[in-house]
Amino acid sequence: MSLAPELSAFLTTIGVVAVAEIGDKTQLLSLLLAARFHRPWPILAGILAATIANHLAAAAIGVWLEDLLAPHVLRWVLIASFVAMAVWTLIPDKLEDDAAPKSRRWGAFLTTLTMFFIAEIGDKTQLATTALAARYDAILIVTAGSTLGLMLANVPVVFLGKALMRRLPLKLARTLAAVAFLLLALVLLLTG
Repeated sequence: MSLAPELSAFLTTIGVVAVAEIGDKTQLLSLLLAARFHRPWPILAGILAATIANHLAAAAIGVWLEDLLAPHVLRWVLIASFVAMAVWTLIPDKLEDDAAPKSRRWGAFLTTLTMFFIAEIGDKTQLATTALAARYDAILIVTAGSTLGLMLANVPVVFLGKALMRRLPLKLARTLAAVAFLLLALVLLLTG
């Protein structure tokens, strides 16, 4: 029994993005925001709004690329993208000192919304969203899956913070994310 293409796209996107987000700079930003503001709900609302906006644009670009490029060219671009993301995922992220939240004047929601949106630009989860949208030709399904995957990785960090991050095997998470990207590249290579 095979899954419907839409369900397959949705579940694949959730899994890839959730695993890729572990130890990512935006997850570290979530931890800093939670420590700074101690207000999980506005922080999560800011993460959600920023992710929807950012990943919707990324998915639209992915579908546009799918329409723009010839199928055989797109296939090789996606394979190369997934392999590059696998390698990139193995490199630990660090949050720059200037990215740490310094001001409370905007409040938890606006600070999170702004910082998270900017931090997500060019991030591997945004690029994965673009590639997955191009692969599946599904803007809304991939955006929903990538947003849910990102939230699944960040909600525990916002609520449990440093205790969770100390116990989480980040090297294993990065390795699993890299394997997921390589599997996507292999599936694309073998199935076209």
